[in-house]
Amino acid sequence: MAEALSNTTQLIRLYRDGDSAARDRLVERYLPLMRQWAHGRLPAYVRDLSETDDLVQVTFMRALNKLDSFEAEKPGAFLAYLRAILMNVLRDEIRRLTRRPNQLPLTEERIASEVSVVENAVGGELMSAYENALAKLPEEKRVAIIMRLEFGMTYEEIARELERSSANATRMMIVRGLAELAENMPTGPAADDA
Repeated sequence: MAEALSNTTQLIRLYRDGDSAARDRLVERYLPLMRQWAHGRLPAYVRDLSETDDLVQVTFMRALNKLDSFEAEKPGAFLAYLRAILMNVLRDEIRRLTRRPNQLPLTEERIASEVSVVENAVGGELMSAYENALAKLPEEKRVAIIMRLEFGMTYEEIARELERSSANATRMMIVRGLAELAENMPTGPAADDA
């Protein structure tokens, strides 16, 4: 039974057939990755007000509730699905919390620790450029890069998840994908004028 549970697509199939152990195995496999990814994604002014674990749990509840309609056509699709849901949950949480007046007193220490508007804009622009460049990659490379950079998975774990022949072949695909990603990233202010 343990070998049948090694593939995410098989776990999803088993879960749809009513196997609660498959659901538990999916959560066990992806919960640490999603916690790690979500940690630090919230801005400091929001992070104090909400628990990352709660947002990750909301992500899993949404994903598992809609798993019957999820189509895992390609390897790595489930992790991409979880990432997309978590990004939406984070955006919703930030919107919700920024609509409320700030309840915390403004102290010099708090002001000094806040990110400036310029720092925030540059970070946001860079993240947007990364997301845009990532979207231009073929799906398998995009998913592999996300697994490696954002989730910190090993080449062996990625190879297994993407059903690739070896960790080395996966490493080479990621290296090539990173080169393509770099080519798609703007190189500076002059790139905006082009």
